[in-house]
Amino acid sequence: MTGVRTEPVRRTIGAAFRLAWRAAPAHLAGAVVVAALSAAAPIMTAGLTRATVDGILAGLGDRELIALVGGLAAAGIAVGVLPHAAMYLRAEIGRRSAVRALDELYRAVERQAGLRRFEDPPFLDRLRMAGSGGRAPGELCGAVLGAGTGLLSALGLVAALVLVSPLMTVVVLAAAVPVLVMELMLARRRTAMLWQLSPAARREHFFSQLLAHPVAAKEVRLFGLAGFLRERMLTEHRAIDVAQRGIDRRALGTQGGLALLSACVAGGGLVWAVFAARAGRLSVGDVSMFVFTVAGLQAALAGLVGSLASGHASALLFAHHRVVLATGPDLPMPTEPRPVPALRRGIELRDVWFRYADDQPWVLRGVSFTIPHGMSVALAGRNGAGKTTLVKLLCRLYDPTRGSILWDGIDLRQMPIAELRQRIAAVFQDYMEYDLTAAENVGLGDVAAIDDRQRITDAARLAGIDDVLAGLPRGYDTMLSQMFAAGDDLDDAQAGTTLSGGQWQRLALARALMRGERDLLILDEPSAGLDAEAEHEVHTQLHRYRTGRTSLLISHRLGAVADADRIVVLADGVVAEESDHAGLMAAGGTYAHLFALQASGYTRAGAER
Repeated sequence: MTGVRTEPVRRTIGAAFRLAWRAAPAHLAGAVVVAALSAAAPIMTAGLTRATVDGILAGLGDRELIALVGGLAAAGIAVGVLPHAAMYLRAEIGRRSAVRALDELYRAVERQAGLRRFEDPPFLDRLRMAGSGGRAPGELCGAVLGAGTGLLSALGLVAALVLVSPLMTVVVLAAAVPVLVMELMLARRRTAMLWQLSPAARREHFFSQLLAHPVAAKEVRLFGLAGFLRERMLTEHRAIDVAQRGIDRRALGTQGGLALLSACVAGGGLVWAVFAARAGRLSVGDVSMFVFTVAGLQAALAGLVGSLASGHASALLFAHHRVVLATGPDLPMPTEPRPVPALRRGIELRDVWFRYADDQPWVLRGVSFTIPHGMSVALAGRNGAGKTTLVKLLCRLYDPTRGSILWDGIDLRQMPIAELRQRIAAVFQDYMEYDLTAAENVGLGDVAAIDDRQRITDAARLAGIDDVLAGLPRGYDTMLSQMFAAGDDLDDAQAGTTLSGGQWQRLALARALMRGERDLLILDEPSAGLDAEAEHEVHTQLHRYRTGRTSLLISHRLGAVADADRIVVLADGVVAEESDHAGLMAAGGTYAHLFALQASGYTRAGAER
């Protein structure tokens, strides 16, 4: 099994040629012409060789001999030059098709608007295969053209060989049948092996990344993990090697045996031709043409078989690409989408239930509360209460399993996802640290304004990170990376730098603030990595910024949420309490208990000192 949905081969080939035509029409047309000329050249060479030899023996005139020799020389030049032209054209078709194929592939990935596909290992394996097969369309087109060249050459040479010996023609063709069958079987086995080994290849890549990644380097060295991770990596690599070695040994035995068969056929044919010539049944020209034709026919058939085998493998790889392109979106799209209005009343969560899979426990169980327009709402609760999951639902990275989330009374599922997200700014708990410049790291919050330096510095200033970024070696143009240097000149490239955890947190906040006046601001643990002074400064700035804006704040440090207009306390996936800080403290429930625990820690530490 290859793990790929089968479809008619002609459809796969047709799709590859359509993609190649869109990517490189002139090169594809040139490749077709070269393929036709390449098919004709050996046939012309065989016929001209026979005519030239017989002409010499028959005492043909100088003019006729010069014409034959000239034609033979032209055919020889074509035989020598055309393969190089074909190789160049196919390589260029492959390069251009790969760009087009990768663009199509990742546009299809972009259409997966939620997160569910990216948490599905089979989809990730298929995506890796589709990405590694980026050149498959070009290779498939090249294989088809190569097969066409081989087929046309074989037909012409068969016609020439029939004139000499119909029986030997049948023998040569019969010897090619097992070669074709076995090569196709080997190609299918190789492609199936790639699919089966895809999880091992991803794991090997994961372990190798851990061994060399600067973020992992601290723990790898402190805990002495290098040997453990290296052995895990090598174990996966050895498993891949075992499978590949088995295929290679099978190929060695099969192809070696078939090559021996072809050599025996050619040798036997030569012996027959020599004795036939001695008996007067063949002329010297016939023998010359027979030798050339048998060798050429075997070469044409080998090229045909090789092209069919490689084309079969490319088609199976391209099938992964086609499956990814045909994969439907993980979130349903509304048939009649409703425009996302500017938020005026608020956002209501109505009896929201959610779990990540049918065989997993409920994360949210009947959650209902409202985020009123222009007010700040905070989510509080212990780890695993479902706070971050609610953020994912609000951003429509998932849909509720049951219940609904309403934006001014309209279900989020009735709105265009991209339009909804344009109205939301968010800092996620697991924010990204992009290996890009400082300016780009901030500007990604609004890609349309990524070159607007004033907006970038304003967002950084509001997040309290402007002085740090401006003070970097190249200011905002400093590469924030330990993996990549700034510039493409390897001799002149300047090493990048990195930030502390708290500085990265502020930069992630600046990225969210780069989005400016959005209808909903979501802050998921925006100060988790900050020291007390920085945390106080950030929350003071955010409090001023959030005033009059609709916002949702999540923090385990309950002092940071105490000034919210409303606090919703989650426990075991349900709303346990809901009020403002004073009301929750007076109720003496979960919130008051957690707040008292945190406060007592500071009080006890002060008393001990």
